[in-house]
Amino acid sequence: MSQETKGVKYATSFKEQLTVRGMIIGVIGAVVLTMSSMYVALKLGALPWPIIFVALVSMFFLKLLGKSNINEINVTHTAMSAGAMTAGGLAFTLPGIFMLNPDADINLLKLIVVVLGGVLLGLIFTALIRKYFVVTKELPYPMGQAAAETLIVGDEGGKKSIILFTSMGIAAVFTVIRDWFAAFPAALLNSKMMGYGSLTGVWWSPMLIGVGYVIGPVFVGVWFLGAIIGDFGILVGGTEAGLWDSGTAAAIKSSLGIGLMVGTGIGIIVKGILPKAKEIFGPMFSKEALGQGFISLRWAPIVMVLLAAVFATLTGMGVIASIITILGVWLATSMSAQMVGQSGINPMEVFGIIVLLAAKAVSSIGQTEAFFVAAIVAIACGLAGDVMNDFKAGYILKTDPKAQWIAECIGGLVGAFVSVGVFYVILTAYGPSAFGNPEMFVAPQAAAVSAMVGGIPHMASFLIGLVAGCILYILNFPVMTLGLGVYLPFYLSLTAFIGGAARFLVQKFAPQFEKGGNGMIIASGLLGGEAVVGVIIALIQAIPAFLAI
Repeated sequence: MSQETKGVKYATSFKEQLTVRGMIIGVIGAVVLTMSSMYVALKLGALPWPIIFVALVSMFFLKLLGKSNINEINVTHTAMSAGAMTAGGLAFTLPGIFMLNPDADINLLKLIVVVLGGVLLGLIFTALIRKYFVVTKELPYPMGQAAAETLIVGDEGGKKSIILFTSMGIAAVFTVIRDWFAAFPAALLNSKMMGYGSLTGVWWSPMLIGVGYVIGPVFVGVWFLGAIIGDFGILVGGTEAGLWDSGTAAAIKSSLGIGLMVGTGIGIIVKGILPKAKEIFGPMFSKEALGQGFISLRWAPIVMVLLAAVFATLTGMGVIASIITILGVWLATSMSAQMVGQSGINPMEVFGIIVLLAAKAVSSIGQTEAFFVAAIVAIACGLAGDVMNDFKAGYILKTDPKAQWIAECIGGLVGAFVSVGVFYVILTAYGPSAFGNPEMFVAPQAAAVSAMVGGIPHMASFLIGLVAGCILYILNFPVMTLGLGVYLPFYLSLTAFIGGAARFLVQKFAPQFEKGGNGMIIASGLLGGEAVVGVIIALIQAIPAFLAI
């Protein structure tokens, strides 16, 4: 065992990784996190990554019970975190139905079918794409790396643990002062630029700085280039040059960003997935589960056909839209895995919008059913993005991926039923008018989905981005982060850029510091501190609200 992992306890068998006590802890945690995630996603339109929080919680309780190991902790936190992003996929899409039509009638059965269908598809595709993105491509997955680093250093102790928990504590205190006490604005924005529709400024986020550091200067630099193109090129430059008005500029910016991301997704499939289709999708047809080695998925095609039939009949989506949805999840989960792996950001509702628009283009799907499409895709992408981080941590820690995937199934299915129950309770208690109400549940992502039900704002820009994204990806340009920069608010991109620039300076002027891993440990602490506090604040806000209902 290397010096870095000296003193860390690893499992020697599968049974030591996937344990009954671990799954009991994981299920309890999944219930609590799913409830809080639903509330926070509806109330604030944001979800902190749960992985660091659940890793620490899993470590605490399993060590309290004794005779634990780092792989059991890893598997337990995989189950615990799976429900959070399931709730996010639902909260970021379905409330939009009531924003457009407060009298819409959605029964409990349809909700269960949509959410459970999204979870099942997410489970299938995470098993299929894990090896390609985590092992073959070796994407950084900053949150997964941070979780693995936290567990290793926390288990090992010593000087590195002091560095980790000191940086984590600093980030945590900063986040409490910023969010709980609201001592200063979370973002500093330029009022003049806001006149162009640009949110130019900086977000005071240790977590995003840590993400930028982990991703590194190349990918963050391309990300920031996209932000410059989107805000200073399109919003400001195009408007000042008289090429378009501010409303058209905003439509061009969002459509171009989405187009770049979709084009990259197509590029991923054309260049990376189709040539390795036998390896990636072998588990659906091969007895030996080609290329994956941890689970046979020969049942997957049958499940997908059954899901298409269920979607078509029980939700009213129709056959064509149901098929498009399942094919769309294939594309979107690959895009989600790529984006989360490179940037740590997972705009699941954007992926839902993309497939929604495709379904509307080729079928006569109704308005409510269009939201169902977006929800299924967003839930699958939310689950995929979250669990791919867990798989990255497991790859680093040498955890059995089969144990992790089974834990994902348990946590994801628990999250499906809990999130439906919580959403239905809120809908019953407060009524449809609560969604979109700034004083209750603003649900901004769902509002964006409802705005896009009518179609892509600027089709020409979308198509340009799609073609450019596909070509650039095939030419090995890191275009996924370029589209992300064009699409996201500028202040997010600038904050991530600060982290990437910091790593560039450390590599250039303090290479020994970087070689010793201290920079990554500090970045992991910054990630973990804000993420943990974000989840705790969510729990504090959510639990009393649910008890009041």
